[in-house]
Amino acid sequence: MISQRVKLGRLELRNPVLTASGCFGYGVEFDDFFDVHELGGICTKGLSLLPRLGNPPRRVCETPSGMLNAIGLANIGVEAFCREKLPVLRERGITVVANVFATSLDDFAELARRLDRESGVHAIEINVSCPNVTHGGIEFGRVPELAAQVTARVRSVTSLPVWVKLSPEAGDVVAVARACEAAGADALSAINTIRGMSIDIERRRPRLANRTGGLSGPALRPIALRVVWEVAGAVSIPVIAIGGITSGSDALEFLMAGASAVQVGTANFADPCAAKKVADGIREYCERHACNVTDVIGAARHP
Repeated sequence: MISQRVKLGRLELRNPVLTASGCFGYGVEFDDFFDVHELGGICTKGLSLLPRLGNPPRRVCETPSGMLNAIGLANIGVEAFCREKLPVLRERGITVVANVFATSLDDFAELARRLDRESGVHAIEINVSCPNVTHGGIEFGRVPELAAQVTARVRSVTSLPVWVKLSPEAGDVVAVARACEAAGADALSAINTIRGMSIDIERRRPRLANRTGGLSGPALRPIALRVVWEVAGAVSIPVIAIGGITSGSDALEFLMAGASAVQVGTANFADPCAAKKVADGIREYCERHACNVTDVIGAARHP
């Protein structure tokens, strides 16, 4: 029988497809389209200690083969998530990866402690693309030492698996990946968005109120694939791939490059069933080639 199960350190998924943070709400919003339990898991919208309204509109615009967003990490806050969203996900047996962000080590630690007390959270994904206010606003994920500090701090306060979501804007993303691994990360997610911009020539103004936003979608995929290839070859912990995945074929490229799982993000906005279709595409490939999904992982790296 063909197996779709994959292991990400201590965490085992029923298949290698998750949804990406910020692109799937808190999971329950997609109940009208398919049973989310069919996926390997979901990564929640980024959670902060307190609720956030995010940036003023306009916050999203289309670009060639992609999208720019400057949502500003709007979310209901960790307490409301634990009280209102998590019980539903827990009851349905959905694998939940809680994505968290903060601007200080203390706040990252407090978020991890809070989530560690809840059953139904299976891993914590750290967004290190946020500015560290104690270091002049530089992003944690741009500097290996800062990324390692936040990883170690979160690792010290939780028994849950710790994933680190890497920023492609790091000067040396491989060095950051290695630093996070050495600091205790159980897995690495690659990659987050890349900053971009779009201007409305009729209004002669930036299309986003924030001026710049994070570029995601198919335009990002070749860059993400290159980073996944480099990171997977440099660390011994699992890599979860993110970046422009819209089909099973896209996902298989990342798996063959060395990723152990994938996250589907922007595609969910165009097609609410995108993640399920990606999972179905991987399964159909494995059935056609009479292989387990684990046989595909890293296949392109073999001589």
